Amino acid sequence: MSSRPTPSTAFLIVLLGGSGVLHFVRPGPFVSIVPKMLPRKKDLVYLSGVGELVGAALMAHPRTRRVGGIFSAGLLTAVFPANVSMALRSGRRPTRDRVIAWVRLPLQAPLIRWAWRAGRA
Repeated sequence: MSSRPTPSTAFLIVLLGGSGVLHFVRPGPFVSIVPKMLPRKKDLVYLSGVGELVGAALMAHPRTRRVGGIFSAGLLTAVFPANVSMALRSGRRPTRDRVIAWVRLPLQAPLIRWAWRAGRA
């Protein structure tokens, strides 16, 4: 495995890292999409933010890149219910927000595959 991540993996590292930071800087939007049945929503948002930062850090280092890609793919799979929740609760939102919420759903699979492949690159 090369010491430097591919440009694609580097972009994913930045994407996950940035998103992880946003979970702490602006948790509100993330809290609002946690499925209603789950308790301690803000704690779950912080936990997923830590997960994104851990995944990004693991993928940044060649020795841990494989586990980082697998970990990140698992995390992206685990947060998918929040995306479904966001889409289902978007009914009264502006049209643009509803479209984004629903378009995100089928894009989650390629994002998961991207993380999985980053660990194999």
